[in-house]
Amino acid sequence: MSQYRPAGFRMLTPVVKNLLIINTLVFVAMITLQKAGIDLTAILGLHYPGASDFRAWQFITYMFMHGGFTHILFNMFALWMFGNVIENVWGPKRFLIFYTITGIGAGLTYIVWISFSLSPQLSLINNVIEDPSMGNLSALISQHRFVVGQYSGAIWSDFLQFQDNVKAFEMNPHNNLAAQKIVTFLSEYKAYFLDQHVVVGASGAIFGLLLAFGMMFPNSLIYVYFAIPVKAKWFVIFYGAAELFSGIYNRPGDNVAHFAHLGGMLFGYLILLYWKKKGTLYTT
Repeated sequence: MSQYRPAGFRMLTPVVKNLLIINTLVFVAMITLQKAGIDLTAILGLHYPGASDFRAWQFITYMFMHGGFTHILFNMFALWMFGNVIENVWGPKRFLIFYTITGIGAGLTYIVWISFSLSPQLSLINNVIEDPSMGNLSALISQHRFVVGQYSGAIWSDFLQFQDNVKAFEMNPHNNLAAQKIVTFLSEYKAYFLDQHVVVGASGAIFGLLLAFGMMFPNSLIYVYFAIPVKAKWFVIFYGAAELFSGIYNRPGDNVAHFAHLGGMLFGYLILLYWKKKGTLYTT
């Protein structure tokens, strides 16, 4: 039975090495610029296409952004652990193509998922903007959780005024001034709300690599916590099932983009299937 253990940094392949360096430099830049009041996540993180901060390049740049030290540590460890072996088999060019496509595919999957997730909430907001009736306003207040807090900046004071205007409108549904102010706030809030949905991290591409390793070396042993031997194929199946479960039954406060991870695996599977059909899966 073939086994796999990390070979060590002395065996670092060129693309993996450069990806590790770039991710680390971007992470350091993010922390440094944050102290200077510059939010790199707002610029490079992948936003919802309807958001004001969305830019096309974010489908690439989001892969080099991370939400914290633990996030980048685990991603870079997995990149080294699995990427090293796969790049040695495929060579730098094919490995980079696979990594990039799975990363972009993960981002696209996230956008599709978030579109379905946000659609009901956006409908509630748009209904009030288009027709500020008491019925539409009541539906919004009862079904939408406003993502605004005292540390949200200037929009927090606007939200407090919005609440006052809602009370005034409830007391007098013919209060056109209150209705106008409600619509003005919700137009501002809608842009803010969309900008809050940002995904960062190399996890989608990493899950693509994990799938590739499991398909190419299914009986290799992965040592979970450096102690528990698990065949790669079972490891991949377990992780894929866990991500699917977590994505469907998303817990409150869970900020992990599970469907982005699944998207990386899906796009990785399609690429591997194509290469396998061509008979070039194990060639450069």
